[in-house]
Amino acid sequence: MKAESVVVGLDIGSARTTAVVAEASIVGERRPGVRVLGVGQARTTGLRRGMVADIEETTRAIRSAAEEAERTSGVKIEGAYVGIASAHVDAMSSNGVVAVSGDEITRADVDRANAVARAQALPPDRELLHAIPQEYSVDKNSGIHDPVGMVGTRLETEVYLVSVGSSPAMNLRKAVERAGCKVRELVLEPLASALCVLSEEERDLGVALVDMGSASTDVAIFHEGKIRHLGTVAYGGGSVTSDIVHGLGVTQAEAERLKERFGCAYEPLVDPAEVIELPGTATLAERHVPRELLSHIIHQRTDEIFDLVQRQIGRAGYSGKLSAGVVLTGGGAAVDGILELASDVFASAVRVGAPSDTIGGLLEKVSTPRYATAVGLTLYGAHRAALGGASGGGGSRRPARTGPGVDKIAQRVRNWLQDFF
Repeated sequence: MKAESVVVGLDIGSARTTAVVAEASIVGERRPGVRVLGVGQARTTGLRRGMVADIEETTRAIRSAAEEAERTSGVKIEGAYVGIASAHVDAMSSNGVVAVSGDEITRADVDRANAVARAQALPPDRELLHAIPQEYSVDKNSGIHDPVGMVGTRLETEVYLVSVGSSPAMNLRKAVERAGCKVRELVLEPLASALCVLSEEERDLGVALVDMGSASTDVAIFHEGKIRHLGTVAYGGGSVTSDIVHGLGVTQAEAERLKERFGCAYEPLVDPAEVIELPGTATLAERHVPRELLSHIIHQRTDEIFDLVQRQIGRAGYSGKLSAGVVLTGGGAAVDGILELASDVFASAVRVGAPSDTIGGLLEKVSTPRYATAVGLTLYGAHRAALGGASGGGGSRRPARTGPGVDKIAQRVRNWLQDFF
């Protein structure tokens, strides 16, 4: 295996850190894909609301997850594409206008227009994370996806600028590097998840991706193939677990176990006669409670989270406009009954998104929603590798490839990347 074909995704969550080692591939007309070689996980205790609160603990979790991924893959990890939470992200649209340099628009003209749009002054405490082209206008004719080869004198672009707080980004990089791993790029987590679980048709029709993490729930809205809104709800799976702790008088670890084994997010699905056993504590003997009570706790908090997501979709101006409905992903989307509750709240088509398309290798190890971000990060790396960018595992840049066939593939990959990043 060539070192430049290895890509690594590192998802540092508030509850667990996940490292995925994969081999990037692109064949013929297909879009870039990955073959999963190894997976590692470790419990995270050093993050609070997506920010590094304890750099030593965060470094320990990263090192532990990376070492496990190295053992299962047989690959030495040198660098990774690292996810960053959207809790500290701002997004805005910016326009760039240039005069066309020749008889027709070239890639250089497009790059100049995008550079003008990116040259937006940011506050000193923020850094640019992504600059995502939305659409182009040629001589004020708008709605153009790719203007290269068109005739015109004036080219305008609209770019979606995503910035992140400099301090959270620097501390995250520092933790990763202290664990012995180079940061190839920081990638916004919901966009990585979208790259993994959303289809091109869904992005065209209009879809809301709801990424349910432990500390928060990220929302990304796509319409007409482009990212239109990013937002965060300050509640996630950890909020549900905390409610179970207080509602049933159990430990955090036991609450997680009960949620995973007996949890149901839609109370009507639970048999009122069914009971579950709660373990004894220093002050309480073993108890039996209706499973319906556990479901009620999960239902109420998850319903609140979905209601906040629905309000966010409305404030963004996309209520009733998302023909592809809602796609749930992340660890919180794996609870039984989640589809039934989401269908009630959103009154639209709902599905749970997990890695599947363009994924090979150890698919069974990553085919659940909680791996969407980590696998999406490797896919992002595969797209970069196909363009000759920095690889995820090797220590050098991949040499740029040339030739008519390769140029066509590179142009398709460039277009796919433009759809997201």
